[in-house]
Amino acid sequence: MKLVTFTHANHTRVGAVVNDTIVDGAGSQAIPVNMLAFLNAGATALTAMQQLIDSGDSRLPLAAVKLEAPIPRPGKFLGVGLNYADHITETGRDKPEFPTIFTKQSTCVIGMGDAIHLPKVSNKLDYEGELAFVIGTRCRHVAASEAPSMIAGYTIVNDVTVRDWQQRTPTWTLGKSFDTHGPMGPWLVTADEIADPHDLELKTWVNEELRQHANTRQMIFNCYELLTYLSQVMTLEPGDVISTGTPSGVGVKMQPRGYLQAGQRAKISIAGLGALINPVINEPDGFCI
Repeated sequence: MKLVTFTHANHTRVGAVVNDTIVDGAGSQAIPVNMLAFLNAGATALTAMQQLIDSGDSRLPLAAVKLEAPIPRPGKFLGVGLNYADHITETGRDKPEFPTIFTKQSTCVIGMGDAIHLPKVSNKLDYEGELAFVIGTRCRHVAASEAPSMIAGYTIVNDVTVRDWQQRTPTWTLGKSFDTHGPMGPWLVTADEIADPHDLELKTWVNEELRQHANTRQMIFNCYELLTYLSQVMTLEPGDVISTGTPSGVGVKMQPRGYLQAGQRAKISIAGLGALINPVINEPDGFCI
């Protein structure tokens, strides 16, 4: 199932993508209107959505709706640094003994087609194409064997980074959290549709130039290991997003630097998850999420 948060006729709600249509969750009283509530409802909401899909009712043309980020405001939005061997090599760092975890503030999240802002305070704007998993079950101290059942599904994240601000603090938080620097989508593909999240081809383009090309099998710490590790520290809740790190090919390591510029377009595709596309513009005056 491809779950979406979408806006139609000025109303935002949950649905599912079937071919070139949206199955509108408003067609069932058992389907919550926002994704966090939907995930918290668990099997009840999924069953109701499947029944609505099977009915053939409540359809809208996909082209007639605005796709929002599937999780527009996650409770936790965590990233993983240095999780691909080739990216570690290009950065000149040592392979980490433990996952490098950082936080992206949830106000950075935008959806498919929304503009990434080149900030007024920096021109060192970089892309990072990543696989992300979304928690489906509230959990703590999860065994590795149980980790797959805790995941609601998978989506694409562009871990947009302002490189000079990233280096201002050891935590990286500021450089990872600018408004509009968390593109996510285009949908949340439920875990049952992804046979192996650790064997997915990932590509990132800037305009028509292929910048990143890798496979998630190259991750040092896989999704299940990351979930288990994080759950030793904190309670993970439905809708929490964990973005699993980027492979080599980031702009900061190109010669000359390949930073994003206004007028360009970033596109990330992951096999089975579709493609996330966002234009880049100069930060507008007076912008506020």
